[in-house]
Amino acid sequence: MKDALVIIPTYNERENIEAMVRKVMSLVHPFDLLIIDDGSPDGTADIVRRLQTEYGERLQLETRTGKLGLGTAYIHGFKYALREGYEYIFEMDCDFSHNPDDLIRLYHACTVEGYDMAIGSRYIQGVNVVNWPMSRVLMSYFASWYVRIITGMPIQDTTAGFKCYRRKVLKTIQLNKIRFVGYAFQIEMKFMAYKYGFKIKEVPIIFTDRTKGYSKMSKGIFKEAVLGVLKMKVNSFFRHFDRY
Repeated sequence: MKDALVIIPTYNERENIEAMVRKVMSLVHPFDLLIIDDGSPDGTADIVRRLQTEYGERLQLETRTGKLGLGTAYIHGFKYALREGYEYIFEMDCDFSHNPDDLIRLYHACTVEGYDMAIGSRYIQGVNVVNWPMSRVLMSYFASWYVRIITGMPIQDTTAGFKCYRRKVLKTIQLNKIRFVGYAFQIEMKFMAYKYGFKIKEVPIIFTDRTKGYSKMSKGIFKEAVLGVLKMKVNSFFRHFDRY
């Protein structure tokens, strides 16, 4: 059984990718890293290939044709991680909005404290967001509030995209039934873990907005989350959540 894999989807991240790879590889715990690149025209994948000559099997690259969505990239990565036998699987952004140093804290929550999922949470201790305009802070904060009301999940940061899963969580969740590809994907994964009764911990982090490259957020992605949460909740009434 392999230990820990960090999955990072990329699209046009040449300004961040090398620094991110080198940072993850420099951490005291030897995380493996999987980059899933959706055909970035800026040469992101070429930078990863160059770095593979330096880091060997610890750095893996999967390329896909076209921009297929965040959710499908992570599902691709999760299936890779399960197939390769990893016990702890992480997801994070490439733009340094998630501090790679916090990977150690998420890992500790699962390996030492015994949680099944650890969430890097912006809202478990107030609002810990840097460099976002107030409009986006309010949108994100109240989106999480809305999701909690609809789903009943006792999670403060329901839209967080910085997480660690134990292998058994991803094996139990039926990944082929995950329907959302954008913002709502993060919500759906937490909701499934919650409904299956897994132990979840929110680990406080400071989220810093990207300083290089461009955000992939859009109104369409946010709309998917608002409407999708209602559909997800209704569908859950007709689904059995039996881990055994």
